[in-house]
Amino acid sequence: MIKIAMVGCGDISRIYLKNLTWTFKEVELYGVCDFRPERAEKAVNYVKGEIENGAEVPVPKIYKDMYEAFADPEVQVILNLTRPYEHYDVTKNALLSGKNVYSEKPLGITIEEGDELAALAEEKGLHLGGAPDTFMGAGIQTCRRLIDDGYIGEVIGANVSMICRGHETWHPDPEFYYKKGGGPMMDMGPYYVTALVNLLGEAKALTGMTKKSFDKRLITSKPHNGEIIDVDVDTHLAGNILFANGAIASIFTTFDVYYTQQAHFEVYGTKGTLAVPDPNTFGGPVLLYRPEDFVAGPTVDPALRKIEFDPYTKFRQIPLMYDYRENSRGLGLADMCKSIETGRAWRANFRQQHHVLEILTGFSKASESGKFLELKTRYTRPEIMNNNPLHGVLDE
Repeated sequence: MIKIAMVGCGDISRIYLKNLTWTFKEVELYGVCDFRPERAEKAVNYVKGEIENGAEVPVPKIYKDMYEAFADPEVQVILNLTRPYEHYDVTKNALLSGKNVYSEKPLGITIEEGDELAALAEEKGLHLGGAPDTFMGAGIQTCRRLIDDGYIGEVIGANVSMICRGHETWHPDPEFYYKKGGGPMMDMGPYYVTALVNLLGEAKALTGMTKKSFDKRLITSKPHNGEIIDVDVDTHLAGNILFANGAIASIFTTFDVYYTQQAHFEVYGTKGTLAVPDPNTFGGPVLLYRPEDFVAGPTVDPALRKIEFDPYTKFRQIPLMYDYRENSRGLGLADMCKSIETGRAWRANFRQQHHVLEILTGFSKASESGKFLELKTRYTRPEIMNNNPLHGVLDE
């Protein structure tokens, strides 16, 4: 049983607490800490409540700070759930203390931070990995299977977008989304880019154009309703990614737009089109459109025909072929812990996070320079998931 110490007990910790308590059976939440002691106490009280409801887990201890957690010889893995601009410092100090680390996304907020952490993990021979692990869920794994098995032929490209008006209307503490390390590409982009590289493989180069549409934001969510945020990062980013296999993907993320459908993700091949589910989720639906689904219409300009409201009307829904359809955050952590025990590779690894981080930060660099940016990081897709008979126990 791998013992884990959670550093950071903010909003994202709730789903980790739930899944570490109920779902993943080969890991133990041994302790927690937060710079706000009341948050750590709240996390422990949650576990106590679930124990009363039948959960068979121990009560985690509370550390006074992260250094006390790093010094605990019982702890094998640090779960870094701090704010994005704190990831580097927490992960670096944990690695220097000889601890394996699983971090929320992103790996760091600059490629230089990613370079250093990747090199340090290699030097120390430690496991380093992190979110997002949504690509390991049933939805994107089913898409991966369809692509690998040739259902859409050779991949031509992809078109993905994350369109919303920002987080200040619903998040309880939204300011950090508009500070260094924030913005839609660094916050939501990791889900889309991680899914892209898992489906299409290594990226070779990119272009980008970015902007900041609003200098200030009004918070309308509680408890900071009425407060004003100064925006320090670009909030409207668009780019193109060239992959090693020749595919070209367009990506667009924004916190500036009023819209009704946040996630859009399509992959195009020589033999069909695949509509990929929201990469911020683990489930479906997975939709496929192939030549046999195409019914020729009148020989007129398609733009002049009556257009159906649902663009996926003639797509076929494909049954999900893998486990983990619900919100399974922590799946990548459990998979890494299995790797520590068995020596096999782990899927949400730091090489993937490093490659994704270079892409995420590359769009602004390309926009500033006005040049085509060649990527230096290398990437190999991890093994596709194996269905294990027992939910919450990972394959060996």
